[in-house]
Amino acid sequence: MLSVMSTTRGSAADTPSTTPIIAFFDIDNTLMRGASIFHIGTAAWREGFIRLRDVLGFAWAQARFIAVGENTQHQLSVRERALALVAGRTEGELARLAVDSYERSIHQRLIPETVALAREHRAKGHEVWLLSATPDAMASVMAQRLGLTGAVGTRIRSRGGVFTGELDGAIMHGERKAEVAEALAAERGAKLSDCWAYSDSRNDIPLLALVGNRVVVNPDHALSRHARAHAWPILTAGAASVRAARKRIRREARAVLRSGRRDQQRD
Repeated sequence: MLSVMSTTRGSAADTPSTTPIIAFFDIDNTLMRGASIFHIGTAAWREGFIRLRDVLGFAWAQARFIAVGENTQHQLSVRERALALVAGRTEGELARLAVDSYERSIHQRLIPETVALAREHRAKGHEVWLLSATPDAMASVMAQRLGLTGAVGTRIRSRGGVFTGELDGAIMHGERKAEVAEALAAERGAKLSDCWAYSDSRNDIPLLALVGNRVVVNPDHALSRHARAHAWPILTAGAASVRAARKRIRREARAVLRSGRRDQQRD
């Protein structure tokens, strides 16, 4: 069974589907503008954990990420910086940095359109999970503050509550995201054909291809090309595009509900 890092229940007003449905959301450049690790880095600098020149390195990575999107080099850079940032720090300190990052800056960089879609899924009784390469503490805070079901981020090994600076398993990226999504769906009895995934990055093609409903959000060039070749929906941060995406969520939710009722009648 998959070990869940954060589980934040939705409101009691949610009307659950008869069949479990999960929507998986990437974080960086999908749910928020830019890279969340940059904001953790600046919070660490404010706490005196790292030096100003380290923050400048985070700033360079952030600017490049916003300009050209995610790539392997960026992922390696983020991984090295994140591991160096937390080595020797406690789990409590990282949790405090994650909260500080969200309250000071990340909430201001949320993309309203995709946040609205996540909440539309919750209103339909769907589970909404964040899957991200960002440290698990950061992903969990975002899920909690947005009222989503939970989050799975990159784990960092700790001993006695102190981080060693080593990964605990694989970085939550590429094929790993698809593996985690498949495990979550199996654990909850959800059909992958009914599930959803949202991402901006070519690296999440395995996740997007896994589910029956995928939405490409402000994609990088490679993902845009792939999406057009496979007739995947592309969402840009505009009102008309968001309205179309929300209508699709409602339409698919009704179809799954009808299908579930027919199955119950046959039983």
